Amino acid sequence: MAVGARSGHGEPEDRPERDESPAGGAAVPPEGESGMPGGGRAPKKQRSFWVELPLLVGIALVLALLIKTFLVQAFSIPSDSMQNTLQRGDRVLVDKLTPWFGSEPERGEVVVFHDPGGWLEDTATPEPNAVQKFLSFIGLMPSSEEKDLIKRVIAVGGDTVECKENGPVKVNGKSLDEKSFIFPGNTPCNDKPFGPITVPDGRIFVMGDHRQNSLDSRYHQELPGQGTVSNDEVVGRAVVVAWPLSRWAALPVPGTFDQPGLNAAAAMAPAALGVAGAVPLVLWRRRRLTAGRTAG
Repeated sequence: MAVGARSGHGEPEDRPERDESPAGGAAVPPEGESGMPGGGRAPKKQRSFWVELPLLVGIALVLALLIKTFLVQAFSIPSDSMQNTLQRGDRVLVDKLTPWFGSEPERGEVVVFHDPGGWLEDTATPEPNAVQKFLSFIGLMPSSEEKDLIKRVIAVGGDTVECKENGPVKVNGKSLDEKSFIFPGNTPCNDKPFGPITVPDGRIFVMGDHRQNSLDSRYHQELPGQGTVSNDEVVGRAVVVAWPLSRWAALPVPGTFDQPGLNAAAAMAPAALGVAGAVPLVLWRRRRLTAGRTAG
C-alpha cells in the first residue's frame, strides 16, 4: 500500500507500514506525480512559434472570409458620381449583416449594388494579379472584377418619383431638400428630367449625388424596371468612409428623407382610417332611415 493512503477499514493514518521501496532505497513517487519537488507536474514543452503560425494564419483567413461574407466588406470608389459625399479612391465599409435579417434598402441610404445589366457594359474591367485576387476573396481588398455601383436610394417600392426641369426631386408629391448632399453647383435633374415613375415593389430608384456626372436610374429607363434596381442586387449599405483616414466619416441618412408624409403608405394611412371609421356610421344611419320608412 502506498505511503499515506487509507485502507478504508478504519486503521489509524499513522500506522507503520513495511518498506516496499525498491532495492537500493530509491524513492517511488506517488501515482500520478512526476517526481518534481513538492509533487508538482513537469511543465509541458511549448510549441514553436513557427509550428503555431500556420494555424494562426488559417484562423485569421477564415475569420476574414466570414466577416466579408456576412458582416462588412470594403469597396473602392472608382468614379466621381457621388461627389462630394464620396471622392474617387475613397474606401467605404458596407454593412452586409442587416440584409440577412430581412432589412431592405431605405430612402436616403448610400448603397452598393451589382450591375443590374446594361449599366456598365461599356466599362473596362482591370485584370487583377494573383495577390489582388486573394486579398479580394478574403475581403481585405475591394474586388476589381465585380461590376458594382454605388448610389443613393431616392425612392423604394411603391413610391412615385419625378423631377421636372428646374424643379426639385419629388417623392410621393413631397419635394426633397438636397442641399446637404448634392454636388455644389448641380441642379437636381436639369440634365435628365424624368417621371413620374412608380417604383415596382422590391426595387429601388437610385441617383448619384453628383447629378451632372452620374449615369443613374434616370439614364436606364429603357431597361426592365425603368432603370430601377432589384433589392436582390443590393450588396449592402455603405456606413462609413474608412480610408483615407483624413476623410473618415459616417454616411447617415439626410434629414429630408425623414419629413412627414414622404412615406406613401404612411400618407395613405389617415385616409384609410377615416374611411374605415366612416363605414359603420353610414351603415348605422342607413338602417335607421330604412327602419323609419318601414314604420311609417
